[in-house]
Parts: sequence; C-alpha cells; structure tokens
Amino acid sequence: MNALPKQVKIVEVGPRDGLQNEKETIPAEVKTELVNRLSSAGFANIEAASFVSPKWVPQMATSKEVMAAIARRPGTLYSALTPNMQGFEAALAAKADEVVIFGSASEAFSQKNINCSIAESIARFVDVAKAAKGSGLRLRGSISCAFGCPYQGEVPLAAVADVVGRMRDLGCDEIDIADTIGVATPRKTQAVMETAIGAFRLDGLSGHFHDTYGQALANIYASLELGISIFHSSVSGLGGCPYAKGATGNVATEDVLYMMNGLGIHTGIDLDIVVDAGQYISQVLGRKGASRAGNAIAAKRAG
Repeated sequence: MNALPKQVKIVEVGPRDGLQNEKETIPAEVKTELVNRLSSAGFANIEAASFVSPKWVPQMATSKEVMAAIARRPGTLYSALTPNMQGFEAALAAKADEVVIFGSASEAFSQKNINCSIAESIARFVDVAKAAKGSGLRLRGSISCAFGCPYQGEVPLAAVADVVGRMRDLGCDEIDIADTIGVATPRKTQAVMETAIGAFRLDGLSGHFHDTYGQALANIYASLELGISIFHSSVSGLGGCPYAKGATGNVATEDVLYMMNGLGIHTGIDLDIVVDAGQYISQVLGRKGASRAGNAIAAKRAG
C-alpha cells in the first residue's frame, strides 16, 4: 500500500451527471448559478455540459446557453460530454476546456445501450479524439460499469484492462473508472483499480463512485490507499442511476470533502461554499439533499 496522497483533485459532476436524470426541466439560469457557485468554491474541474442529442437527454438541451453564461474561474477546467463529432463541434464552439468520451467495460451494457460492441463503441471516438488533440483540448475517457453491470453482473478484470488500453491509445489525458450502479466494495475496488493502474499511468486515473449501497466513501479510501488522487463527486449527492431502483447516484461532494479534510488531504476547495451550493440546488429541486455532511453542517449553522 502506498502512503495516502497529500493532495487530490475532485471533479465536480453535479451540473451534468447529477442533473441529467431530473424529470422536471431545470432552467439554464439555475444551472449557470450552480456552476458559478461551484467555481467560487475552488474546483479545478467542473463537468458543466453534455452535447448529446436533446432527444436522448432533454435536460442537457440548454448546455450551449449554460456554457455561454457561466463566469469562468481562471484555473478551472469546464468539461463537456461529446458522444460524436457533432457533439464535439458544439463543445468546441462553446469553449469547453475538456471533452469527455465514454465507453463501457461491460459487453452486455454496451450492446443494450448503444447496440454495438465495446470495440465498436470506442472506435467511434477516433475522430473525436483526433479533433480534440488537434484543437488543443484536453481529452478524458470515462469507463462505465467497471465494477459490475446491471445486465451481466460481474465484469472481468481483463475487460477493464482492455478498455483502459483502448482509451489510452486514443490519447486520453485522464481515464475515469466508474462504478455506475454502485455495487463495488473496497477489495473489489482495489482489484479493479490495480488492473487499471497496470494499463495506464497512476496520476491519470480517477475513481467515479456511486453510493447505491453506501460504499462510495469506503471505495474512495480504498483507492487512496493505491495512490489514486482524482475522484468524481456530485454536490448534494445529485443524480440517480436509471439502472438501479432507488439508487442515490453519485457520492456527495460535501461528504468526500469532509473525509479529505479529516485525513489532512489538500483539495483546494472551500467546503462551506459547497454546502451552500448544495442547499441552493436542493431548495430549487424541492427536496432534501443527499449529503449527510452537507445536511449536518447546514443544520449546525441553523442552530
């Protein structure tokens, strides 16, 4: 086991991954306000938009407006999901700093969701990857269902290594290893992460954990023990998983920050500002936030 990293990067995914499954349409001004609040907290990377077809993800139809309206903080990367060249062109026009391509480690998930094999799905991103590099944009690859699949169950470690290798060969600067349905536990997490480390450089790998079974913080700690130093989280625990009933979705940013602060690990992020942002978006959505630390801190303030 390595000593725990002294510093980590937290990628805030609430404005994109967190909000995309909300049923009620959220106005662009609210999304813009949320991104601005998160920017002021000091995040190095915020996933702010998704240039997918509005037919598939209606909630992201305002991505162009949001990217045009946000107050960009120097030093923050604003990322956008780009499924194809059309999406890439839109992200480029919107001045995204980083484009995100995605594939699955599960063959069944790939076939059910996009009707093609893993290899075919990654091959579709060749042009996007080349265009990103040619335009000087950062390229991130995201691998879903790396720890388990709602259709096939177990996902072989060899499949994870294969997709990491394919993403690496496309020129990805960073690769996310995602527990899409939140089924991982710490030992499983370490087995998968060790496999990923064998196929890509350690400082370019990130953990994206969902908290469906309440294991996300334990899995993040297990990843820290291996030297992983990039993690994704969502303010107020925004986001559900459409493949797991009752899933709470992404691990809450406030909970991750509370743990990192307790471990003495530097994040550069102001937890109090994130708590405010979480309370803001929860009020807009008309429900209590899913962050235990965020709710506890807010309640303590209210005294």
